[in-house]
Amino acid sequence: MQPGVSVHGHALELIKGAREYFPALIRDIDLARHEVRLETYIFDFTATTSEVAQALLRATRRGVKVSILVDGFGTGTLPRQWQQEFAKAGVEWQVYAPVGRFGLLSPRGWRRLHRKLCLIDGHIAYCGGINLLDDFHDPHHGALKHPRWDFCVRVTGPLVHDAYHAVHQLWWRVKAVRDVGQREFNAAWQALQSSRALGAETSYLKAQGEAGHRVRARLLLRDNLTNRTRIERAYRKAIGEARSEVIIANAYFLPGRKMRNALVRAARRGVRVVLLLQGRYEYFLQYHAARPVYGMLLAAGVEIHEYAASFLHAKVAVIDGHWATVGSSNLDPISVLLAREANVVIEDARFARQLREEILQATQRDGVRVDPMRYASRPWPQRALDWVAYGMVRLALALTGWRY
Repeated sequence: MQPGVSVHGHALELIKGAREYFPALIRDIDLARHEVRLETYIFDFTATTSEVAQALLRATRRGVKVSILVDGFGTGTLPRQWQQEFAKAGVEWQVYAPVGRFGLLSPRGWRRLHRKLCLIDGHIAYCGGINLLDDFHDPHHGALKHPRWDFCVRVTGPLVHDAYHAVHQLWWRVKAVRDVGQREFNAAWQALQSSRALGAETSYLKAQGEAGHRVRARLLLRDNLTNRTRIERAYRKAIGEARSEVIIANAYFLPGRKMRNALVRAARRGVRVVLLLQGRYEYFLQYHAARPVYGMLLAAGVEIHEYAASFLHAKVAVIDGHWATVGSSNLDPISVLLAREANVVIEDARFARQLREEILQATQRDGVRVDPMRYASRPWPQRALDWVAYGMVRLALALTGWRY
C-alpha cells in the first residue's frame, strides 16, 4: 500500500493487489460500527478471500448491517457452506442479473455488474479493479506462480458520498425487481432516473490542504444504457490534452475508433504513449481480437508492452504526471456495451507519481515490448485467429447496432 494523499479529511491510498487490499479491507470491516456494503464481479472463497468472508461474518454478529451484491455470471452459485454461514449470521446476499436457462444467449444475460465498490459506515470507500479473489488463484487456470497484477483506491472524504448513493440505489433496484417485480415498476423507474442523474454529474470534488495542496477526485459511474461512454470520454479528453506522456495499463484492450485515433494523434504530436497490456492467454476473444489494432498504433510510434509475469487485470492510467485513473473499466466493447463500471479519476501529481512508478516498474521488469517488425511477420495461423476473433467482435457490435 502506497502512502496516502491526505488533504483536510480527504485521503486517497493506492493499493496494489489482493495481498494489500484484503488486509486493509479486513481492518476497516473489523472497525465498522453500522454498515458494510460491497459490490463485486467475482466473490471466490478460495484461500485468503475466505478471510474477508470471515470478517464480514464477524461484523454481522456484532450488529453491523452487511449487504453483498455480486454478478450472476462472474460469481455463480454461493457455496453451500457459505450459504449457511451467511444466512445464520444475517448477511444479506443478492445476485445482479442471474444467468437464466439460456445463459448469455438471452439478452437478459448481457447486463453485467463489473464494478468493484465497498462502502464502510458511509465514510470509507474502496474502488478499483480487484475482485474478491486470491492473487494466486484463478477460477479457470488454477494456482498461479506469480500474483495477479491489479489496483484499487481507498478513499475517505467527499467522493464517498457519490459512491454511497450509487451502491444504495443499485441495491434497492435489484431488491425491488427480485421481490415485487412489476408491482413496483414505477418506483424502479424513478430509481433508474436517479441513478442516471447521479451518473451525469460532472463537477469535481475538491479539498484544500493545510499547505494549499489541492486534490481533485471524481467518481465516474457507467451503466449499459445511457452512460456507456462516460469513462472512455474522460480518457479521450485527457489524452487529447496530453503534452508529454500517456501511460495506460489495461487488461482487455480493444479500443474503439475514437480512442485509437486519440492515441495515434497523441503519438504523432510527440507525446510518449506507453501501453502495458495482457500478455498471457486468458480468453480467446479478448486475447486475439486485440492484436489486429496493434498495427496502426505501432506505426504511429506507440510503445506496446505485454505483461508476461502473470495475469494483468489492472485498468489504470497516468497522463502528463498529474491525471490518473483507477477502476474496473476495460477499454473494450464488452465493458462499454454490457457492464456497470466504476472508475476514480484523480488530478494530483503525488498520487499520479505513485501509480506511474508502479506501471513503469512492471513494464520494465515484466513487460515484453512488441517489436513492429516481428508483429508484421507473425505466422499466418496466428494472424488468422486474430482476424477471426476481431471479426466476431465486430459482428457482435453490428448486431447490437452500436458504433464503437
